[in-house]
Amino acid sequence: MSRHPTSSLAVCVWIPLFPLRCEEARHEGLAVVPTALLAPDATRRLWQVSSLARHTGVKPGMTVSQAIGLCSRLRLLEPDPVHYDEQFTQLLSALGEVSPVVEAAELGLSYVGVDGLQGIYGEPEKVIEAIRQAVRPSDRQTVRLGWGVGKFTAWVAASRAKPSEAIVVPAGQERNFLASQPIAVLPLDADTHRRLRQLGIRTLGALATLPHAAITAQFGTPGSRLWQLAAGCVSEPVEGRIAPEPIVAALSFFTPVGEQELLVHALDQLIARALKAPRRIGWRVHALRLRAVLEGGGSWLTAHLLKEPTADAARIAAPLKMRLEQAPPAGGVERLVLEFTAFAPGTSELQLFARDAQAAARAGQQRALQSAAREIRMRVKRSVLYHIIEVQPWSRLPERRYALIDYEP
Repeated sequence: MSRHPTSSLAVCVWIPLFPLRCEEARHEGLAVVPTALLAPDATRRLWQVSSLARHTGVKPGMTVSQAIGLCSRLRLLEPDPVHYDEQFTQLLSALGEVSPVVEAAELGLSYVGVDGLQGIYGEPEKVIEAIRQAVRPSDRQTVRLGWGVGKFTAWVAASRAKPSEAIVVPAGQERNFLASQPIAVLPLDADTHRRLRQLGIRTLGALATLPHAAITAQFGTPGSRLWQLAAGCVSEPVEGRIAPEPIVAALSFFTPVGEQELLVHALDQLIARALKAPRRIGWRVHALRLRAVLEGGGSWLTAHLLKEPTADAARIAAPLKMRLEQAPPAGGVERLVLEFTAFAPGTSELQLFARDAQAAARAGQQRALQSAAREIRMRVKRSVLYHIIEVQPWSRLPERRYALIDYEP
């Protein structure tokens, strides 16, 4: 029995170049000039490129100097991944008002389960219109929608749809629809794509006509999967996920901080604080993310799914510290926020500790403090409760030695 609600009928909601669309929505006039987003890491290469910039020869992955050489009018934008994540979360929330089964795939790409929605909205076209209306107005001219049985068919339909339009694949017509589609719609790596084209395979239909055993022998288990997708034998349902309320720990600095040593020290403080949250007792951390608000309005974001859920601070910190070392924030950090976003049941000892009477009493006290803090925040319209903690004890400057941390009981 599935732990999450599922739907066999799916609508793929795809907004290409979603981060770039977010920037165009908050900067007037940006859509009419050649634009490119810089990569979120420190390589100073292009990440996403507008269609106007592509027409001048600018492509993703180019260095800044190469791009400027091709298009002197190119407008470069610093990435703001936290903003993009917030906008995508708002999109998922809006889609959740249409259907209780919504699955996120990546930024700008999600699936909506539509089983039973025809009884509420009517024909598929009316269901699709309800989904389109849930999309931000500035994105309705670029969103592409695809309807089909299973996520793959819905995705292929959306990828073939024109901007602001939808393609509906009736149930039972999946194989006929997929047969004429190019193999590029499959989840292929570059080497497999090259080998298939060398074999003269250009469409899903051409791939599906080959013997399954031959494809498996040539490409192994991944090849078997590709053949099943091309033949319409796989119809993965949309799987809705009930996300728990994250455990959040935040740290505000008196002055922007760029030293990696100080950021790592602050991260250790945040992890220790988050692990002490009463709601975490009895549970291990499975997914987490770290985000930073940068000086000048930018942001930095990294998210990780741990291979094995854990409650060990060092194991939780390891991937975040590696990210800070390999691709640190591109500017001074004004605020650092750690979130535990997914959990797994703990060991029997942790579960017993969670049921301990003292833990229950602490949880009750915590709820009372949270209620009082929320009331204060509502009255003054902003957070005014802080802890003062020591983060750089060796510094002689008070503003460097201490940091404000939001009081979240």
